[in-house]
Amino acid sequence: MLTAIVLIDAETSRIPEVAQEVANIDGVSEVFSVTGKTDLVAIVRVPEHEQLAGVVSDSVNKVPGVQNTETLIAFRAFSKADLEQAFALGLDD
Repeated sequence: MLTAIVLIDAETSRIPEVAQEVANIDGVSEVFSVTGKTDLVAIVRVPEHEQLAGVVSDSVNKVPGVQNTETLIAFRAFSKADLEQAFALGLDD
């Protein structure tokens, strides 16, 4: 499964509508409104790269009010337990 984080810049007056429309796209699992340089963050989960292009380029980018997107592809997911174990390597009491 491929996971991508899509940063979405939207027209200020349409942020709630853009968020709802993006959330309804197949392959989008979550949409968050956020503070900072971007307006919305969408989490996309699809089986193959080709489907990612379809979700972002053919669907998200065509939602009225979307001005720009930046897509980050996740290489590996870490849980709290994974991070604690990784940082504990080589530390003997």
